[in-house]
Amino acid sequence: MASISSLIEELNLKTKQIKLGGGLKKIQAHKAKGKLTAWERIEYLIDKDSSFTEFGVFAGEGMYEDEGGCPNGGVICGIGYVSGRMCVIVSNDATVKAGAWFPITAKKNLRAQEIAMENQLPIIYLVDSAGVFLPMQAEVFPDKEHFGRIFRNNAQMSSMGIPQVAAIMGSCVAGGAYLPIMSDYALIVEGTGSVFLAGSYLVKSSIGEDIDNETLGGATTHCEISGVTDNKFPNDEACLDEIRKIFDKMGHNTKAGFDRKTPLPPLKNQEEIYTILPDDRTKPYDMLEIIERIVDNSEFDQYKKGYGQTLLCGLARIDGWAVGIVANQRKIVKSKKGEMQMGGVIYSDSADKAARFIMNCNQQKIPLVFLQDVTGFMVGSRSEHGGIIKDGAKMVNAMANSVVPKFTFIVGNSYGAGNYAMCGKAYDPRLIYSWVTGQMAVMSGASAAKTLVQIQEATLKAKGIEITEEKQKELLNTITDKYNSQLSPYYAAANLWVDGVIDPLQTRKIISMGIEAANHAPITKRYNVGVIQT
Repeated sequence: MASISSLIEELNLKTKQIKLGGGLKKIQAHKAKGKLTAWERIEYLIDKDSSFTEFGVFAGEGMYEDEGGCPNGGVICGIGYVSGRMCVIVSNDATVKAGAWFPITAKKNLRAQEIAMENQLPIIYLVDSAGVFLPMQAEVFPDKEHFGRIFRNNAQMSSMGIPQVAAIMGSCVAGGAYLPIMSDYALIVEGTGSVFLAGSYLVKSSIGEDIDNETLGGATTHCEISGVTDNKFPNDEACLDEIRKIFDKMGHNTKAGFDRKTPLPPLKNQEEIYTILPDDRTKPYDMLEIIERIVDNSEFDQYKKGYGQTLLCGLARIDGWAVGIVANQRKIVKSKKGEMQMGGVIYSDSADKAARFIMNCNQQKIPLVFLQDVTGFMVGSRSEHGGIIKDGAKMVNAMANSVVPKFTFIVGNSYGAGNYAMCGKAYDPRLIYSWVTGQMAVMSGASAAKTLVQIQEATLKAKGIEITEEKQKELLNTITDKYNSQLSPYYAAANLWVDGVIDPLQTRKIISMGIEAANHAPITKRYNVGVIQT
C-alpha cells in the first residue's frame, strides 16, 4: 500500500478534477447562457458558513469511457442546510452530456432519495437535464431500480409527508418531466427552463406540429397557460431565493431522540491516525488507538473488554452524539483459553460479544458505528467444530435487524462475510464511506489469485496438461493485477458500493451529520431479531 499521505494527495487531485464536471469549455458555454453551474447553485442556496456533505462523488469513475465518461455521475448530491434546515440537495450538472441520465446517474439519484426517505429529510431537486442517455436506455429505463423508480419514490415521499421542492433551471424532458411536477413545489427559470414530455423535434416527427421549445414548454406557458409549474423567476438566483423562503416557513417534526451533549474534540491528536495505520496492510496495529482519535475526549467505554478481543465494542460520543462502536482489532491477541487470535479476524467469542452489544444499543436507542478492517471469519476445523457459522449468523442477525441508524467506515480490509457482519452496503447503513486506505472484495488479491491459479492448474491437469513454473507465474500475475484493480476504494465508489472515499479526518464530521439527519426520523419499528442461533 502506498503511504497515507500519497493516498490523500491522490484523493484531493481526483476530487479537484471531478469538480470541473464536463470541463472548462463546457462550463464557459453553460455560463454564457446566463446560468449558474451545478456547484454554484448549491453554494448560493445553502446557508453561508454551513457545511455540505457530498455523497457519490466518485460515481461513474472510470466508466463509460467510449461515451466520453460521466464524472460525478452527472449530478451533485449531498446533505446541507437551507434556511437553517437540514435537507438533501440534488443538482444536475448540465456540463456532463447536457445532464443526461446514465445508468449510474439513476443509481445516484435513487441513493439521494433513499437518504431523504430513511432520515425524513426534505429534498431539493435543481433540474437541468436532457433526460435518459438514449444509447444506454436499456440499462436506465425498464428495471425495478432504474429511472422509473425515481417517480415511484416521489409519490412515496409525498405520502410520507417529506417535502420536495424542484427548480427547473434548464432542460426537463420526457419521463424526467414528472420528477419536478410530482414535487410539492415546481419553480421554473424564464428563458432557460423548459419542461415537456416531447421536445419540438419529436413533436414535429410524431404529429407534424411546428412549434418552438419555449412556446411548447417554457416558463410562461407552464406558469400562465397549463398551470404545470407554480411560479417563474428571471434568473437562477431569484429562483434559489424562493426556495430559501419556502424552507423558512416549514414546520417541525418530532425527533428520534438520540442523545447529544456539548461536543468535545479528541484529547489525542487526530493526525496521528496517519502514522498509526501501517503502509503495509498485512501488519498489525491497535484499532483502539484509532478509536481514541475519533471519539470525544478520547473516551471509549469498552464492553466485555477481556472477551472476544478481535472485536472492540463500546460506548463513546462523537461530536457530542452518543454512539456504540463495533471495530475490528488488528492486533494479535491471546484469549484467556490460551488461543492466539489473529487481528482482523472474527472468532466465535468476538461474534457472540458483538451480537449482544448490538442488541443492547438497539434497546437503548444508541446509533451504531462500524469500523471495518476485517479479513473474514476464522476458518479451519477448530472454528467449524466450535460453531463459527452459528455465532457469525447470530451477529449478522442482530445487526441486520437493527432499528437504530448504522454508519460504516472501511478503514482497511473489507473481505467476504466480514464485510457483511460489519454492516456492509447490503445491510442498509445510513451512510457508508471508505477511507483512502480501504479495500473491498471477497478476499485479498493474493489469496484470490492463488486460489484461482490452483483451480486452473487442477483443470488443466485433469485434461492431461502440465503447467510450467513460468506459465504459473504469468497466470498468477495476470489474475492478481485484475483483482487488485477492483480492490480500489475508487472502484467501490464508482459503483456506489460506498458513498465516497475520504480522508480519515473527515470521519467525525460525517458521523455527526449522519446522526443529526437520522434524528429527524423517529424509530417506529420494534427491535425484533427473530430466531437466534444458539
